[in-house]
Amino acid sequence: MAHILSGLRVIDCGTYIAGPAAAVILSDFGAEVIKVERPPAGDPFRMLSRMPGMPVASVDYCWTLDSRNKKSIALDLGDPIGRDVLLKLAATADVFVTNYQPQLVKKFRIGFEELRSANPKLIYAQVTGYGEIGPEAEKPGYDMTAYWARSGLMDLMHNADAEPARSVCGFGDHPTSVVLFGAIMLGLYQRERTGAGCKVSTSLMASGAWSNSSQIQAAFCKAQPPEPTTRKNSNNPLVNHYLTKDGKRFILCGLDPINDWARLCRALGMPELVGAPKFHTPAARAVNGTELVELFDQEFAKADMLEWKRRFAAQEVIWGPVPSFTEVAEDEQMQLNGVFTEVAGIRTVSNPITVEGAEKVAPRMAPAVGEHSVEILRSLGLSEEAIADLVKRGVTMAP
Repeated sequence: MAHILSGLRVIDCGTYIAGPAAAVILSDFGAEVIKVERPPAGDPFRMLSRMPGMPVASVDYCWTLDSRNKKSIALDLGDPIGRDVLLKLAATADVFVTNYQPQLVKKFRIGFEELRSANPKLIYAQVTGYGEIGPEAEKPGYDMTAYWARSGLMDLMHNADAEPARSVCGFGDHPTSVVLFGAIMLGLYQRERTGAGCKVSTSLMASGAWSNSSQIQAAFCKAQPPEPTTRKNSNNPLVNHYLTKDGKRFILCGLDPINDWARLCRALGMPELVGAPKFHTPAARAVNGTELVELFDQEFAKADMLEWKRRFAAQEVIWGPVPSFTEVAEDEQMQLNGVFTEVAGIRTVSNPITVEGAEKVAPRMAPAVGEHSVEILRSLGLSEEAIADLVKRGVTMAP
């Protein structure tokens, strides 16, 4: 069956996550994605799951997630012939994705202008750390630094009694990959109208600012920041997390100050609280937040999560569980809604986009370094002798 992006050829000339993950989304909808890797070790992202502090497994799970469906060609772009091969490949492609540092793009001469000369219809998609101009344009950017820290999220996302925390792997890269995917589709749409290729881009910094845009907008409007709080002295106990009798954590999201307060009081079996002078308005709850949180802690500790789930449903209380990442992997609601898929007997996370009537590709396992080098080089018209010479010189690799 033809998929929505069948016939589209994408060159993934990136590393780690933000650029390559955008290529994964394209591949999920049927695009052919060719991953360009430097021989002999390939993309260092292959080894990320083995870094200290990462969850320990026998599978290189980061690579499995962000390189499924792809073909791999090993190319040394520092060799003139390797670069010539990339230009030949780009001439056959619809989209070229890179998140190489600007210095490497210049070194290998694989910028938009160079590749446009080989293929005027090419959509050139680039992710940078800090944008393309200014004193930090060539600064290396990772999602922990350019997205999480630089955007102000790191400074905001902690209680008053705690230090800021590191972000987890891919926390900013994966949202940024969706931004780049949208930019690529806009570029393809423009090409349909004009017949010409173009450059599209985003940055980890810009994506982080968009994620934190409500707070940044507040700063633009000279808003006064609230006093930092802890869970215990929250100024809005209706937007807070609590523990049940069986040690399960959940979070309330009561944004309607009148109706949500009444619903929660009824779920607690304490309807008399609704009109209590200490708590019946948002201002009163803010002043007496410490006392109300303590009351909630006592009450929620009297029943297990299943009981609170039943009570919350009966009263239409807005809440959510706070599971561990291992519990999320068993989430039935996510499974039923296609959030998870399977590749080579291993469950993995699907991209978050659905299109009615458009099936996603059944995922294929991520490739070994240079697994498809010979196949791709043959398709570009290189002879067996030329391919053998490139392998011998280390410019490429045979599988």
